[in-house]
Amino acid sequence: MIEVKGPTGFTLSEAAKQAGVTPAAVYRHFEGREDLIAEAARQGYEIFADLMEFAYQSGQPSDLAAFEATGRAYLAFARKHPGHYIAMFESGISVNRTPELAAVANRANGVMERAATNLSKHIPEDKRPPASMFSAHIWAMSHGVVELFARNSPGRASPFPPEDLLETGIGIYLRGLGLIRPDE
Repeated sequence: MIEVKGPTGFTLSEAAKQAGVTPAAVYRHFEGREDLIAEAARQGYEIFADLMEFAYQSGQPSDLAAFEATGRAYLAFARKHPGHYIAMFESGISVNRTPELAAVANRANGVMERAATNLSKHIPEDKRPPASMFSAHIWAMSHGVVELFARNSPGRASPFPPEDLLETGIGIYLRGLGLIRPDE
């Protein structure tokens, strides 16, 4: 329902009907729609964190390959799990709404930050951005590509596949940091 109607486009009663349970049953587990969305976000972050960790591990032992894999995993997650993605990033639900949601959101962010930390060790210390800034830049770039071009936003079209936009954007960023050599 989140994917089809948006995070505010349905009631708990409608969700109960779709799930084949009574509204009273839903209210035994959730005080309101926001609690249901927060749970969808928590589940989404669990999937997202696992996917990011798998991508990171699959890119090892190269720090660069592991880092790039996390960016691609972000795009893949948004495509495969749009309802969870919306609950996580477009619902207005704070990641600090519950301790469980905060913990799993931090775990997902931690994978990107670890990838950035390991890769940034290849930058001279006096030119190295903080790992949290480094990972935030890639997160923002990934999120921007998803929002503008990967989710078929109305009125938005790109002559390039989202994967290519993300890969070239990350490449430009990494070249600017001196982590990869300019193309010859």
